Amino acid sequence: MPGGSSPKPTVSPSTTRPANPWPVLCLLLAALLASACGTSRQATPPAEARLIEEFRKWEGTPYRLGGGSRRGVDCSSFVQIVMRDAYGISIPGTTREQMQVGRRVPPGTARLGDLVFFQTGRTTYHVGILMRDDFFMHASTSRGVTIDRLREPYWQQRMIQVRRVTERS
Repeated sequence: MPGGSSPKPTVSPSTTRPANPWPVLCLLLAALLASACGTSRQATPPAEARLIEEFRKWEGTPYRLGGGSRRGVDCSSFVQIVMRDAYGISIPGTTREQMQVGRRVPPGTARLGDLVFFQTGRTTYHVGILMRDDFFMHASTSRGVTIDRLREPYWQQRMIQVRRVTERS
């Protein structure tokens, strides 16, 4: 190219960044390996399979404050919808209200399906759903519905509580 510039990658008009498939692939691989090592005949435990199925439906959906559809969703609505569709559990629609449901559990005992809460600003809160192996799914303000690791410094420093709203997980 003239001037040594390289061509810019083409970006789909509906998204600014393609979804990263690695977190989902890692979760599926971990589930497969765990099932191969145990005596269980199921490849993925039912509760985990339901969460993965819900994530796949929503993956890449853009973040939209107050949104509750695949055109745009915020973190608390995403958690509310996934808990309803995966577990049949009705929880409130705002993060502050969700911080009051279920029972608080120590972070070291957190497990699949628990709600993980973060303080991301002086009066701003964020929520996600714990997956396997320290992963959690959530509606990120910058990347939409995605999966991240709790041990990432950003999330570790901001985690304020874990709540269990189901005993089935």
